[in-house]
Amino acid sequence: MRNPTRAVLLGPLLKGVSRSFYLTLRVLPAGMRDPVGLAYLLARAADTIADTSLIPPAQRLELLLSLRNLVNGAPDDGTFTRRLTQEVAGQQSLSDEKVLLESTGAALTVLSQLSDPDRDAVRGIVSTLTQGMEFDLRTFPDESSGRIKALNTLEELDTYTYLVAGCVGEFWTRMTYAHMPGTLKGPSEIMLSRGVRFGKALQMTNVLRDCSKDLRIGRCYLPLPMLGQYGLTPQDLLEPGSSRRAQPLLFELLRLTLNHYRAAVDYALAIPALSIRLRLSCLWPVLIGLETLVLLVNNDDWLDPARISKITRNKVYRIVAGSTLLAPSDRLLRVWINRLVARIETRLNA
Repeated sequence: MRNPTRAVLLGPLLKGVSRSFYLTLRVLPAGMRDPVGLAYLLARAADTIADTSLIPPAQRLELLLSLRNLVNGAPDDGTFTRRLTQEVAGQQSLSDEKVLLESTGAALTVLSQLSDPDRDAVRGIVSTLTQGMEFDLRTFPDESSGRIKALNTLEELDTYTYLVAGCVGEFWTRMTYAHMPGTLKGPSEIMLSRGVRFGKALQMTNVLRDCSKDLRIGRCYLPLPMLGQYGLTPQDLLEPGSSRRAQPLLFELLRLTLNHYRAAVDYALAIPALSIRLRLSCLWPVLIGLETLVLLVNNDDWLDPARISKITRNKVYRIVAGSTLLAPSDRLLRVWINRLVARIETRLNA
């Protein structure tokens, strides 16, 4: 029987802050739900700290590193919790985010109650994710500075996508092996590699979809050499008409992203149809991500913040319903996925 604190954290609070991820979480097998849900909550609290632009970046970084230390077992004298409440929680416009930050101490208590393997796994994933947030805070200028900084290389972008998402696919795979032994078909090293690419696919989708928004807070995840290849600077991407000029670069990165999705599809279909909950939890982000790529590849104004390629809530519900019906059939799922891929490739190759 779960204690009330754990029930509230991993029930109503998690639902309030996780949005679409809660759809995935609620169909997970019972043994995976708590460690995965708790990892999400702690990572979301860290992300909220890192993204609170009303606080100077150096202050955010200090709080982020303090949270990482506490997650990894450093003693807590209550100072961090008080600072989080006073310095960050009061800046939140969304009540669920405020409650999340105020509940960080309780989340750390629940972390200490997990089994040793689950606790170590949660500590590992939260530590890696906060490295990605630390990268953002150290790499990019203050959001209010008016300056834009771009990444230096494509390799740097690849490392970043691992730190903020590829590691999640790795964690997810390890949790599956721990809590559902014998479920994943294929050698563990192949599944771990596919899991990493699964996460990278989703993060590259986010990077390309949110590019216009990120540029306006000084963050350009498009690497400088690739921009230079097409005669562009980060500042050029803010100009009217830049979407057309930068479309060849978008298409190049979409091809890379689509290759990651191929590994993600293989990952999802390596889960037996009898493990329907786990299979659906992986199918949904794949299908939602591919539908987002369809919008992106057809969006001639992809750098216009008023034209962000985001699928509608009703579309998400249709994906959930359709995939639930087709989940037992690899053949029918492949037909659906191949049609989406074909729509993307047709535009890329036009």
